[in-house]
Amino acid sequence: MSRSDVPLEDLLSTPALDRLTTELGGQPPQSVSELTDDQLNLLSDALERGRTSRASGLEEAAEEALKLVPALARGPVRRILFK
Repeated sequence: MSRSDVPLEDLLSTPALDRLTTELGGQPPQSVSELTDDQLNLLSDALERGRTSRASGLEEAAEEALKLVPALARGPVRRILFK
């Protein structure tokens, strides 16, 4: 019986599978059972880099948007928006 024939929830939990589950925020699809631990780690790394990149881009966009707010109001607006 191959690894892909076993239901994902019945597979032994591995650090690589646990990490991917954390990165996805939920149970990964059954098809990940066909991946090796190295491939799971590579996928987790890619997801983490993507999330970090999006967060960074969002932060930059928010700072650019604050430039449209009058200087005297920027502090209070920043505190309201970014509690």
